[in-house]
Parts: sequence; structure tokens; C-alpha cells
Amino acid sequence: MTLLESPTVDTVGAVASQSASASDLLAAMAATPAGRQRSRLRDRAIEAWLPLARHLAHRYSGRGEPTDDLVQTATVGLIKAVDKFDPERGVDFAGYAIPTIIGEIKRHFRDRTWSVRVPRRLQELRLAITEANATLTHSLGRSPTVPDIATHLGITEEEVLEGLEGARAYNATSLSTPISADGTTELGDTLGGEDHEFEVAETRVALGPALATLDEREQRILTLRFYGNLTQSQIADDIGISQMHVSRLLTKALAKLRRELTD
Repeated sequence: MTLLESPTVDTVGAVASQSASASDLLAAMAATPAGRQRSRLRDRAIEAWLPLARHLAHRYSGRGEPTDDLVQTATVGLIKAVDKFDPERGVDFAGYAIPTIIGEIKRHFRDRTWSVRVPRRLQELRLAITEANATLTHSLGRSPTVPDIATHLGITEEEVLEGLEGARAYNATSLSTPISADGTTELGDTLGGEDHEFEVAETRVALGPALATLDEREQRILTLRFYGNLTQSQIADDIGISQMHVSRLLTKALAKLRRELTD
């Protein structure tokens, strides 16, 4: 058993407080055929053992999850334990239910509270480190160091650091978080947008050799038209030819470029 799975003295005390009738309900339920009477016994057994589920849920409160959610999760674990418990195996219900409920709570932390999915091993390591940190802070009277945690858990310092690094994926920062002193700039404002220039990057690379196949006048006309943003009439005045001639030369030059780029 890991530190997170071991029943504590206070858990055992809570179990001891359960009345004998709670165990009697489970025995009666097991001896009753499926039907309405068995269903009523099941509901009463779950209700009788709810204090145990609530107690275990409160052991894990204060770790970033609402207590109500933990109680609901623990109740699910209790229901599973009630449905699968077999009195004929000679195991008392509490000994069977406690690991079942704790396992359900651990799965809740592992599967539902991480912003970025990380390997299960790191998720469990993060929980163990959190538990060790709380225990050592109380016993040492100070914040524990990495070597302190490693010694307590019986793992290497590198594994502790790996677990701490993986813990960064537990919570995500909202993109609406202000990052400037006046609060006008949010984290999302620093993210880059889609750059449509990448779509034409290859075309621009191929355009250089294609332009080299044009004669000097054709190159000048294209430059004035698409880089200088001149009209055909303005180009005609600049070069000293008619607008119709400019139009023919422009059409011819574009046709040459199109062939070069598609061949």
C-alpha cells in the first residue's frame, strides 16, 4: 500500500462507529433474491455506510477539488463496494470498502483534475509528493527539501524533481489572465495568430527564377504594376508606350510566369 492508500487511525475510528445493523443489512441483502426487497436493502446499506464515504472524502479535501465533488466520488466508490461485496469470503465490509472508495477518489484526481494529460505514473507521483510535503512540513516545522521528500518516499531526488515538473500540468493559466501592470494586456494577446504569408512562401521562392526569364521591359512593367501600384495608363506614360501596348505586354509577362511556376 502507498501512503495515499493506507487507512489511518481516524479512518478505523470512523469505521468502528458504524452500527452492527449496517453489516446485518449487507448480510441480509446477500441472502435476498434479486427484486424489490433486495433493492430496498441495498439502499439502506448504502445509506448506513455513507458516513464512512464522507469521512474518506474529507481526508482529501483542500487539494484543489470541491469537497462536494469528492463526497460524490466517494459515494460512487461506496456503491461499487456494496454491489460487489461478498460476505462469504470472510472479509469484513469496511476492509473491502475502504480501498475501493479511496481508489475511486484517486482516479478522480488522476483523470479529471489535470489540465494537460500526463502519464499515470507522474500523476500518482505528484499525489505522493503532495502528501509527503504536508506530512514533512508538520513534522519538520519547515518546508521540506527535495532530499527530504526523496528520503521520505524512498525514491531518488531525480524522481522527485520529475514529479514536481509534471505537477505543472495540473493547473492551466487562463488566457484572459492580465499580464501588464495596467491590466490592459492579457496572456492570450501574446499568442501568435495564423500567418498567411507561409502559404505563399514557396511561391515567392520560385518567383525569383521565373522573373529572370522575362526581358527588362516586362520586368519593369510588372514591378510598376504590382509593387508600385500604378495603373496601366500611368505605366504607359512612364515607359512612353500606349496603354494598349502595356496591356498586351502585361498579359504576355503574366502568361510566361504562370508557365514557369506550373511546369
